[in-house]
Amino acid sequence: MPCVFAMGNDESEAIDQHEREELQTDEERVNPLDLINDHLSDHYYWSLFGLEKKALTIPLLVIVRSEDSGWSVFRSTRLWDGAVYDGYYIADKGPFQGKIVRKDAQGDEVRPLDLSFTKNAFALFVSGAILILILFSLKRHYRRKPLQMPTGLKGMIEMLMIMLVDEVIKPCVGRHYKKYTPYLLTVFFFILTINLLGLIVVFPGGANLSGNISVCLVLAACTLVITLFSGTRAYWKEIFWPDVPVWLNAPIPILTIIELFGIFSKPFALMVRMFANLFGGHVIAIVLASLIFIFAPLGVAYAGISAVFVVLFSVFMLLIEVLVCFIQAYVFFMLSSLFIGLTKVEHNMG
Repeated sequence: MPCVFAMGNDESEAIDQHEREELQTDEERVNPLDLINDHLSDHYYWSLFGLEKKALTIPLLVIVRSEDSGWSVFRSTRLWDGAVYDGYYIADKGPFQGKIVRKDAQGDEVRPLDLSFTKNAFALFVSGAILILILFSLKRHYRRKPLQMPTGLKGMIEMLMIMLVDEVIKPCVGRHYKKYTPYLLTVFFFILTINLLGLIVVFPGGANLSGNISVCLVLAACTLVITLFSGTRAYWKEIFWPDVPVWLNAPIPILTIIELFGIFSKPFALMVRMFANLFGGHVIAIVLASLIFIFAPLGVAYAGISAVFVVLFSVFMLLIEVLVCFIQAYVFFMLSSLFIGLTKVEHNMG
């Protein structure tokens, strides 16, 4: 009997150990959806090497205002690990998940006025600073050596600028091209910069700005505003009273409605095109990397084969993404030039 009970205890301990291992495996199992949400969401910190460890993380500045306590400015470290500071904390669930909230008199979570430097907001400043440094170094070269052709990165940027102006801006915009060249070139190089930085895992990269719908919306809105204020009299005449049979203009202005819809649908297409392409690329890269952890519980052989496949295919996808970064910047720039050029209609008003 003691032997029987001993064997029963051993089997029970083995079963308990097996259950603990399975539970631990479930807890450590990688969920691609969580990785995608974490990568594409905004944070109040910036991980230097893609690792969410305090020692490798840059805390960002929190600037919030509530009706009760007014303005509060502090570092985001005060809100880490579920901490509460001055009544503020980061919601871990609900409609405000991942955002700074506080509770009102009824105990409900409310959002204060949040002007904090989140990862995406700080990345905008970093991207702008990098672009300014590169372009101003080119300007300094022209000032010091006006007759000497720049080399390296400066030479490539100069060649790219000349090509964009001569091959795109001049033909699309027309004789007014000088007025819009600064904006169009700025848009191209800014989008290219944030796209390339988004492919880099370590600081100052890692922020998915071009895969953020808000950033795409603002860039498209800039093009929309310029097109609205750049239209000639002839352009607006074609919008509100096109040269078509009268029954198409009155009593129901069918073509006018269509043209007005087209004015706003063009920048909307710019926004969606850039967002969808860059967002999709980041999602594919994360899903590919997750395959290694998904196949790891099946054994060393499956994990090794999947790792080789993922690494090779990820390198291939990275090269494709670099090409997509250039293509999306060029497409946004070219279509913006075309939309501005369409507003410079000049013909006989009579």
